[in-house]
Amino acid sequence: MTTLVIVESPAKAKTIEKYLGDRYIVKASVGHVRDLPKSNKNAIDIEGGFVPHYQIVPEKKAVIADLKAALKKADDVILATDPDREGEAIAWHLVEALGLDAKKEKIKRIVFHEITKEAIEEAVAHPRDIDDDLRQAQEARRVLDRLVGYDLSGLIWKKVRYGLSAGRVQSPALRILMEREREIRAFNPETFWILTALAKTKAGQEILVTASEEPRDRKRVDEILSHGKKAAWSIGEIKETEVSRSPRAPFTTSTLQQSASTRLGFSPFRTMRAAQKLYEAGHITYMRTDSTNLGQEAQKQILSVIEKLFGKEYAQGTVYKSKSKNAQEAHEAVRPTRPGTEEAGATEDEQRLYRLIRTRSLASQMTPAKLMQTKITTATDNPVVPPFSVVGSRVLFPGWLAADTAARGEDVELPPVSAKELLTLLKLEDTEKQTQPPSRYSEAGLIKELEKRGIGRPSTYASIIKTLEDRGYVTKEGRTLTPTDTGDVVSTFLEKNFTEYISDSFTSEMENELDEIARGERGYRKTLEDFYTPFTKEVAKKTKEAGKITDLGPAPKEFPCPTCGSDMVIKLGKNGKFMSCARFPECTGARTIEGKEIEAPEAIGNDPATNEPIFVLTGPYGPYVQLGVAQKKEKGAKGKVPKPRRASIPKEKNSEEVTLEEALKYLSLPRELGENPETGKMVSANIGRFGPYIVHDGDFRSLKEDDAYAIELPRALAILKEPKKVGRGRFARKKKK
Repeated sequence: MTTLVIVESPAKAKTIEKYLGDRYIVKASVGHVRDLPKSNKNAIDIEGGFVPHYQIVPEKKAVIADLKAALKKADDVILATDPDREGEAIAWHLVEALGLDAKKEKIKRIVFHEITKEAIEEAVAHPRDIDDDLRQAQEARRVLDRLVGYDLSGLIWKKVRYGLSAGRVQSPALRILMEREREIRAFNPETFWILTALAKTKAGQEILVTASEEPRDRKRVDEILSHGKKAAWSIGEIKETEVSRSPRAPFTTSTLQQSASTRLGFSPFRTMRAAQKLYEAGHITYMRTDSTNLGQEAQKQILSVIEKLFGKEYAQGTVYKSKSKNAQEAHEAVRPTRPGTEEAGATEDEQRLYRLIRTRSLASQMTPAKLMQTKITTATDNPVVPPFSVVGSRVLFPGWLAADTAARGEDVELPPVSAKELLTLLKLEDTEKQTQPPSRYSEAGLIKELEKRGIGRPSTYASIIKTLEDRGYVTKEGRTLTPTDTGDVVSTFLEKNFTEYISDSFTSEMENELDEIARGERGYRKTLEDFYTPFTKEVAKKTKEAGKITDLGPAPKEFPCPTCGSDMVIKLGKNGKFMSCARFPECTGARTIEGKEIEAPEAIGNDPATNEPIFVLTGPYGPYVQLGVAQKKEKGAKGKVPKPRRASIPKEKNSEEVTLEEALKYLSLPRELGENPETGKMVSANIGRFGPYIVHDGDFRSLKEDDAYAIELPRALAILKEPKKVGRGRFARKKKK
């Protein structure tokens, strides 16, 4: 009797093959085998009850053919996809794609949270049916995200810019980033001073103390310094407090991503990629989980390792309750499958992540650390001088810090002193500081915030951030996420027109409803109807009411139009914000906004012939040089205002490095080479959008080997005599019959 076992990844298949006998054939589906058609709202029959019309993913046709061939050799089928909603959906899709009949074929569904021999054998011994509630919860999310994304993206194309998009969960995440960004923009820094005193104890040791007061007034600072330097200093109070630091719970998906970001510098996507490999190789338990629970056998193994490495006094054993009220289907935390194994993983990323997971798992089951904190406060004989103090700490018993040394920090030893002991003041100084705006979210910080607000689920955090980056809504500088101009405009539009649908409460409640579907407490169709009916009406309403928001307001007055001198407005373009002439389309003058601050352009020099200034500017088609200042046409004036002379800067040249000599060279175009003796008409050389060329009486010829700045008339005439090549593309002119 032969059994076909279908898993999701080839790596997972290889690992499982080691634990199963010869009568098992293990194959991989390589993820999803069916999905909704791309960019097609008709993929969902809304009136029929939100029924999705799936199709086999084109690149998976060979996989399906291979699985069907393996089916012919098998007597029954085991579906061993991942133990979550996504895995349940893949199992169901495999049944549909392979044309299996649960009544005729012997189909079994097994789940396991670690790929070990014991776990696999236990799962095979206790199969179950496909959980249709879990499958429907995944389908509801997929359909919901498609409908929201399709409708919102279509509206944004019309109202903001073609090609942009919006998602059900990504939009609230972007809103959170923009809320912080607006706080930063509105922040007004305040000046304050930090006062420090360096004193010498009776035993001759130095002690550095800091004032409890941070003055906002320079007069107050000078007053403290003046009185402090004349005062008699002494030890006022010595306070020792024994504190206990408890270990943190084993990793969930969220905390793993956060810790890997802060400690290892990994992005969430990088973390999940390495974790996936570790799981498939059997080194860690399933890495998508809300649970902080450890199985009883796993806890025993971890405690045994702790006793062996550190001693019995370090082993405690703690049961942690999951903070998430909707902790999902994977019932264990992320932990090593064999805690005694110190190193695991095929790559450096996997090895570093494994050590982090193992350390956290061991530390979670160890005793609290005991520390002694000491606070020394000074006193003076002058009431004008505020108390100064310093805090130190030392470890009395390391506990879990013995395993997680990175969390220990350094001991801060303070010199031995006694109350009322006189001090000799060596130095009293002030340091001017400014209050700082709230910091932008890091990837770890955003994940923590999303989890706190109930937005998304562990399996979605990495994809949320990656989607925002891929769409150009945020940029990542180090670990910091910064909204782009495009992200700003899209979020502003959604916040203004779809406040309810991207709010924390609405998004969180929708996640709860999906969880209720997974638990069989809520219907699929009703959930989608309750959401989509009012949502689609709101989209239709905003399609009529909402105006385009490419105009973001007037530009600063010091930036007139470089072409006509009129005022400009800030707009959103394909490459971000730019300034456009307020008279557009009558005038097409524009400037690009580069960086946070917009500085008025400075001339790089003057033309020796006319003494007019030369500027390096950037427009919608790239950088260029300009001779002279654009003049604004006065009201009532007749005739055209002459435009300043401009020339493009070559693409390979950095605009910031253009010299006056180079600018004059660029402005020398177009060059008049002389008259054609046969026609008496001028021949000129220039550079256009498609490169250098010569032109004579409407006859344009591209220059392949010649330089537009150096070519002379005889060479140009020779090129003009050559037969003109006719393009064969669809834009080539058709010859008249």
